[in-house]
Amino acid sequence: MSGAAFIGTSNRGFAQQAQEEIRRLVEAPVAFQWLVPNEIFMFTFSTIGNQEAIDKLQERQPVFLRHMQPVDIERDWQGSDREALQWIGDRLGAAGESWAGVRMAVQIRKAEQYTGECSPSELKQELDRVLDSDFAAIPVVKEADRILSVFLTDGKLFAGVSKPQDNLSDWSGGAIRFRREDGQISRAKFKLLEAEAAFGLDFAQYRSALDIGAAPGGWTSLLLERGLHVTAVDPAKLDPTLLRDPKLTWLQKNAGDVTFASGAFDLLVCDMSWGHRQMAKLVKGLLYALQPGGTAVITVKLMHKKAFQSLREAIQDLSPGLELQQAKQLFHNRDELTLFMIRSEQ
Repeated sequence: MSGAAFIGTSNRGFAQQAQEEIRRLVEAPVAFQWLVPNEIFMFTFSTIGNQEAIDKLQERQPVFLRHMQPVDIERDWQGSDREALQWIGDRLGAAGESWAGVRMAVQIRKAEQYTGECSPSELKQELDRVLDSDFAAIPVVKEADRILSVFLTDGKLFAGVSKPQDNLSDWSGGAIRFRREDGQISRAKFKLLEAEAAFGLDFAQYRSALDIGAAPGGWTSLLLERGLHVTAVDPAKLDPTLLRDPKLTWLQKNAGDVTFASGAFDLLVCDMSWGHRQMAKLVKGLLYALQPGGTAVITVKLMHKKAFQSLREAIQDLSPGLELQQAKQLFHNRDELTLFMIRSEQ
């Protein structure tokens, strides 16, 4: 294929925002084609190559583009696994590099309407076998050196090889999965776990956290597990299992009615269901309690069809007290996104 081609994935309903980001960040003519409406699409550049496009997209980390994979192969097909193995094997053989000893993860996705007889799981098993027997690569699931990505539709097969970091996420489609635990308070915990990974944080390195709008306690539970002392603020009740933890202080009050010592916390988290401007006002009113250089992880609820405006207003409202490090619509976000911010030294 000429130029550069990729398959992009966003959260459902936010693909148009992801496409607009691509236009803004790459600043080169780009064409889009839907593979799964409002979620998965192909984007193609005719004037620049793959690496230049990747570099431009990584330079300012897109918010709504969750995952991308290169398209080195695009073939019309009838669903035969033999065809798929042949094309992908030819691509690997023609790549001009040795795959011996390379840790290779095979990630296969299919369109929702895919009805082909070729099973993604069986095709993965066969590709793992071919990588091992024909190319002396090492099939792995995690910590790969390269990812072989395959996307299947009823009439097309797309495939490409890339470094994990060039995909924006090393999870297939950027769909990071966590195992639900017995007694888990809420799925909101997954959101904070994903933020920890996406932003390169280690909550165990913090000392004391303020959780604004904590109930029922999904985020509080994770921070307690990491060993932090947590002050949870919410007029609603926390899950009773949390109340036995000696590292927890629960203030059953509105966030606007509490006061703390200046710089009492080195971490502030907020996952409120309020609108983004109300949330920002509450958080800003408590910023004095976050020490300079402290970390804030905040969920921003997005206005329907005004996602960029919501993001811009939230960042402006939280400035200059908080400085944005990264904004990302995580897989576990829905009609929202997550901000990673640092308390300014002023």
